[in-house]
Amino acid sequence: MMKYCLPVLAFLAFSCNSTKEITTKPSVILPQKMPQNVSLNGKLFSSIFQQRAAEYRALCLQSYNIAKLRVDSYVAQTEKPKVIITDIDETILDNSAYAVHQAYQGLEYTTASWYEWTDKSAADTMPGAAAFLRYIASKNIQVFYITNREDRERTGTLKNLQRFNLPNADEIHLYTKLSTSSKEARRQQVMERYEVVLLMGDNLADLSALFDKKTEEERKKNTDILAADFGKKFIVFPNSNYGDWESSMYKYDYKLTQLQKDSVIKRMLKSY
Repeated sequence: MMKYCLPVLAFLAFSCNSTKEITTKPSVILPQKMPQNVSLNGKLFSSIFQQRAAEYRALCLQSYNIAKLRVDSYVAQTEKPKVIITDIDETILDNSAYAVHQAYQGLEYTTASWYEWTDKSAADTMPGAAAFLRYIASKNIQVFYITNREDRERTGTLKNLQRFNLPNADEIHLYTKLSTSSKEARRQQVMERYEVVLLMGDNLADLSALFDKKTEEERKKNTDILAADFGKKFIVFPNSNYGDWESSMYKYDYKLTQLQKDSVIKRMLKSY
């Protein structure tokens, strides 16, 4: 699904956590036999960056630091209660362990394996996430979690959020995917009753309908149109593992094989 993969490092671990809430860490699980096609899966390389790189940690902390500054400087516009709207995956919770698990088997994302993962409620928090959410709670700002996890994943998702005692981790504040992956209708439901201070996500479609299933060029154009909102109204988190940035390159054709995707990416890359 991604570009390329460097040789697998034997010390892969699940360690990009910013707080001390986790009392036990998952054991490092190494595959019994590495499949031949695992070298095609760049998820391992992107996952080791997410799990081990201090630069990734710094980018997450930077995003939450900016978010805190925006909260502190925000001036209410209405009488409505104030909230933030946030995505969950790769914005609050780190799912890189799932990507590694799949890559070790020479596999990509599948619905069944993803359900198995979310049912475990085992994802760690991203660096700075828990501290930031607790900070806004202390400022009497609620958080609404708008995710494209499905409703059947609700129990496991809430359990995962509650594992870290995150604020508003309850039925009322969790909006799962229903009939469409677009989050616009769900955002509007929240905006009808609340004043939204910030929107946060790793995918631009988490922030605005301008990015719903758009082409690569449209996504770039709309990013420039909304340039003033990034770091002010929108907070974006790094995710090199997956997202519409990748899907748009394949024109959202989810039936392509790994080799076909690899071929598309090689044609698009610049070299000399």
